[in-house]
Amino acid sequence: MRTASEFRLASAVPAWAWRFYREHLGVVVGLSLLPSIQRLVVVGWGDVVPSGVKAASEIGVVVVRVLLLVLVVRWAFDGASTAWGHAGRFLREHPLSLLFQLGFLGLALVVFDVVAEDLVGAAIPESARAAYLAALLFVKNPTVIAFTFVWLVGLMLQMLSCDRVRGHGDTSRGLRG
Repeated sequence: MRTASEFRLASAVPAWAWRFYREHLGVVVGLSLLPSIQRLVVVGWGDVVPSGVKAASEIGVVVVRVLLLVLVVRWAFDGASTAWGHAGRFLREHPLSLLFQLGFLGLALVVFDVVAEDLVGAAIPESARAAYLAALLFVKNPTVIAFTFVWLVGLMLQMLSCDRVRGHGDTSRGLRG
């Protein structure tokens, strides 16, 4: 019974993240397209892109990702009752939920990095590998990477929530299983 409850609690975060991602799709995808375009150009045509442009564009990617993270945190925590002290309580009371979360994130890593990049990438002929990787990174930025940002913010929201965590996963406004 406890395992099922902890699994529901852990599942509440990606479910919340999916709702949040859909509600803010325009901004999340819009900001994520800047890193997408940068990756498409630098990985796809890196041999013709000057090194100074590559370096400046990497700084731009970091700035855009930090901006996206700040917006996600601001929107997610707006009106939520949180306190740092509740993270310790959550860690003590719900370590199994966190293990499930790590498992979910690990599975996503295997599927989208190991399989999509490494295994499929290795199966692609060398002449097409850069184009495949550029296209994959173009798609991953507004989807997998952006969604992972939202997911991790949701996990922090769940851990910091001042509301008592109930068995059905309701830890704060909108974070339900």
